[in-house]
Amino acid sequence: MGDDLWRLTAVEAITRLKKREITPLDLLEASAKRIAEVEPAVNALPTLCFDRARDHAKRIMADAACRARDEPGWLGGLPVSIKDLMDVAGVRTTYGSPLFAHHVPTRSHPLVERIERKGGIVVAKSNTPEFGAGGSTFNEVFGRTGNPWNTSLTCGGSTGGGAVSVATGEVWLAHGSDHGGSLRGPGTYCSVVGLRPSPGRVTRGATNSLYSPQWVQGPMARTVADLALFLDTMAGMCPHDPMTLDAPAVSFSAAVAHPIAPKRIAFTADLGGKQLDADIRKICTKAVRRFEELGVTVVEASPNFGPVDEVFMARRSQQFVVDSELHIREHREKIKPEILWNTELGLKQTASRLAWAERERAALFRRMVAFFQEYDLLVTPGMPTGAFDINLRTPPTIAGRTLENYLAGSKALSAITVAASPAIAVPCGFDRYGRPVGLQLVGKPRGEAALLQAASLYESLMGLHELLPIDPQPGTVPPSS
Repeated sequence: MGDDLWRLTAVEAITRLKKREITPLDLLEASAKRIAEVEPAVNALPTLCFDRARDHAKRIMADAACRARDEPGWLGGLPVSIKDLMDVAGVRTTYGSPLFAHHVPTRSHPLVERIERKGGIVVAKSNTPEFGAGGSTFNEVFGRTGNPWNTSLTCGGSTGGGAVSVATGEVWLAHGSDHGGSLRGPGTYCSVVGLRPSPGRVTRGATNSLYSPQWVQGPMARTVADLALFLDTMAGMCPHDPMTLDAPAVSFSAAVAHPIAPKRIAFTADLGGKQLDADIRKICTKAVRRFEELGVTVVEASPNFGPVDEVFMARRSQQFVVDSELHIREHREKIKPEILWNTELGLKQTASRLAWAERERAALFRRMVAFFQEYDLLVTPGMPTGAFDINLRTPPTIAGRTLENYLAGSKALSAITVAASPAIAVPCGFDRYGRPVGLQLVGKPRGEAALLQAASLYESLMGLHELLPIDPQPGTVPPSS
């Protein structure tokens, strides 16, 4: 039995837990065995905490940690991974930085406390770029994380370790975070589902940027139903975060169980001129037409995003000042170049520039509200190019053009960040080199339920979730675009 448990979906595993056909300890042992098998090839979960996990499992089995048993999102003793940007009490938490290589927090982040209260068992910390800055998962503490579809390629970033941990069956669900695409990019590159929720849907707890809507926490999984389940686990009011919302009256899992198809969706391949490989354009343009099999009208249209790239950079750079200025002041020589660059951009900005970005952000939100009065969903390619060489920080080129900075490879994702809409990465196929390709589905503000319903129906059409979990596969690096 233990040899097969890692193949179950999260929903299937929890159903068996509730029926007492299996125990949390059974799942822990299956997870530990699978991690031992695949970690040498991918390096997704560099920090394990199975003794702590077994103690938690025993408390759940004794009904000593089951206060939330009847709440939506109850996980019943399911193993999960937590991104190494988030504190877990008593577990080494490095934030991917040499500055914190030996840091062991005494208290967990509020979101970890919520996940554990709802029966999630933390078994490992997933690898991430230093302080989450980067579209490829590597750092000086733990090294690089490989893509399980081709271990010579990147898994994306910054929730790369989380994406790999669910794709390979090491755990059933993975926690992550998203600023410029850190849940959606790895979801696309690893052929899993990653959701950036609306700001306020999930607590960010201990951050110093409590009033910024750009950085959010969210779930990753192999299937949309599993993703909805984990969002139910995470969602709800938190006293540590002034922006959090109450959990919905109808759970996300219940919404996905009875999906309603959107009536009219808009598809844009490049959001009005952003770089995109021809192969990705062709695959995604064909894939989005599958929605028509559901009776959905698909129209090529895009909101007016205005100067969204400049707005994103202005707001992101300001947040880097909040998060990194003090670290740089004391340990500049130990900070990676991308963080130095982004923070220094923020320090050079004028108050007038920030005010301009804020006005533009508000104007974009109003245009998005108007756009979603005509369309139920916006669809874009998940990433503009296929997964690239694991040893590189960014793709060498996109559509033959060199990137101007490390963020330029995810402009379709960062534009949606600024728009404050929920968005999910869903698999839609593979390119000529066998690299996963995905779509980004964008919903109305706070419209996660309808977004997840559409994603679930599309997932059923494509059937790609049935390929997971996979064994890591070696390969070679395809030529750049």
